[in-house]
Amino acid sequence: MKTLISVIGGRAASPELISAAEDVGREIARRGAVLVCGGLSGVMEAACRGAREAGGLTVGILPSGRASDANAFVDIAIPTGMGYSRNYLVATCARAVIAVGGSLGTLSEIAYALDKGLPVAGLGSWSPDESRMPEGVSVYEASSPADAVRYVFTRMESQEI
Repeated sequence: MKTLISVIGGRAASPELISAAEDVGREIARRGAVLVCGGLSGVMEAACRGAREAGGLTVGILPSGRASDANAFVDIAIPTGMGYSRNYLVATCARAVIAVGGSLGTLSEIAYALDKGLPVAGLGSWSPDESRMPEGVSVYEASSPADAVRYVFTRMESQEI
């Protein structure tokens, strides 16, 4: 069975975050994992583009009920009709999460993933106040796309998720 890695982030993103998301997607594909995202534009589209360029498979879990809303780099579109409640599915269907930038929707996905005990790496994303987090729960602040992917794969290998 293939490993699923969720990449989360906003529809609006700086050129630097778009580039980082593409690199994250490429690294995920190079490791043979399937990239899962919200299927829309911005970070989600960039990550899918990077994964596709590296020969990877992409899944978009869409807020609407229309598969046609998926970005052009989504291989498998899952239209949910759930609106942003679909964030729970995006964040928890995978074995790890990488957040690239993002706004409040991304924050909700990070919280869902952390609550489930999944490894979460961030690139220019949310960094919750660790003094308020349960012991051992944190968002790893990655220094690069490769570092983010390396971190989540190392964490997945070291624990049963």
